[in-house]
Amino acid sequence: MAQQTGIRFGTVAFDTPDPRGLATFYAGLLGWDVDPSSDEEWVTIRGGDGGPAIAFQLAPDHVPPTWPAGEVPQQVHLDLYVADYDSTEPKALALGATPVQDDTEHPGFRVYTDPSGHPFCLCLENA
Repeated sequence: MAQQTGIRFGTVAFDTPDPRGLATFYAGLLGWDVDPSSDEEWVTIRGGDGGPAIAFQLAPDHVPPTWPAGEVPQQVHLDLYVADYDSTEPKALALGATPVQDDTEHPGFRVYTDPSGHPFCLCLENA
């Protein structure tokens, strides 16, 4: 059992030149809501359970990662668990995800980039 530390996880933030656009992408992908108190420089999304959030902060000079090439390394990535690819991959692609790596090398993990170039994985729950 985890020991209490007095520290609680709340938010992870992504740099992007388009905070509202990237928030809309992830809100659509996860079925979360955009916080109405967000502004144009900091946009937050959260699930209906009031749990952790994802935020998107304005970074006009953001340089997208070139992962898996090493020129500009990834800064962060999300692993999103799904029951299957057939019902989730089309949604991700329609929202603007770009496929980067299929699951032939690492079964159960498919890698995509979001509209700002950050990689994320769709991971099979039972893989």
